[in-house]
Amino acid sequence: MTMTTSAPVTDATTGTWTVACAGAELEPLWGETVLLAGRQIALIKLSDDELYAVGNQDPHTGAFVMARGIVGSRGDIPTIASPLHKEVYDLRTGAGLSNPALRIDSYPSRIVDGVVEVQLP
Repeated sequence: MTMTTSAPVTDATTGTWTVACAGAELEPLWGETVLLAGRQIALIKLSDDELYAVGNQDPHTGAFVMARGIVGSRGDIPTIASPLHKEVYDLRTGAGLSNPALRIDSYPSRIVDGVVEVQLP
């Protein structure tokens, strides 16, 4: 699934959110890519109440492949590993865990009334 949209949803307490897709289109533990405001974003749904949005670009190679990364964890930290060189990143913050010099973009995300929304900078 690749979906393009830029329909902003304004919320006075959190800022502007952009509709990404229907929550039902996401499978647990499987990444999907959306194009929002010219940014490729990987959506990773771990469970019905746990969703992450990170940049789809692998910072080590520049390839847009993170949605096909390996989802896992390190202790209580949800992670994604690049499918190319297996560099591991914290899904919550984008911080590089195997190489602290690398990081991926991380975006606030939520599911509201069955719709996935991502907050863009």
